[in-house]
Amino acid sequence: MRMSGESLLVILFVGLVAGWLAGQIVRGTGFGIIGDIIIGILGAFVGSWLLPQLGVHLGSGMISAIVNATVGAVLLLLVVRLVRGGGGWGSSWRGSWGRRW
Repeated sequence: MRMSGESLLVILFVGLVAGWLAGQIVRGTGFGIIGDIIIGILGAFVGSWLLPQLGVHLGSGMISAIVNATVGAVLLLLVVRLVRGGGGWGSSWRGSWGRRW
């Protein structure tokens, strides 16, 4: 299977936009160009597997690819945050749990 240069550019562009959007949603900032591309491409794999399992079909085209990859990337980042236990919704609660009065 051969991939044209245009296909590679589309994949990188979708990954960059989706990774940046997911970083804005989850963290409030991006992850840098390389990090955004990696998160976005991994998110595209997650989204393209998960959304059809849930019966969600966004159609075809660049916008639907970006939305699909962004949804997958946000879910991926949330799962990574839960597994790592790093700052998040419950971090201040956990931090105050062990305090001595």
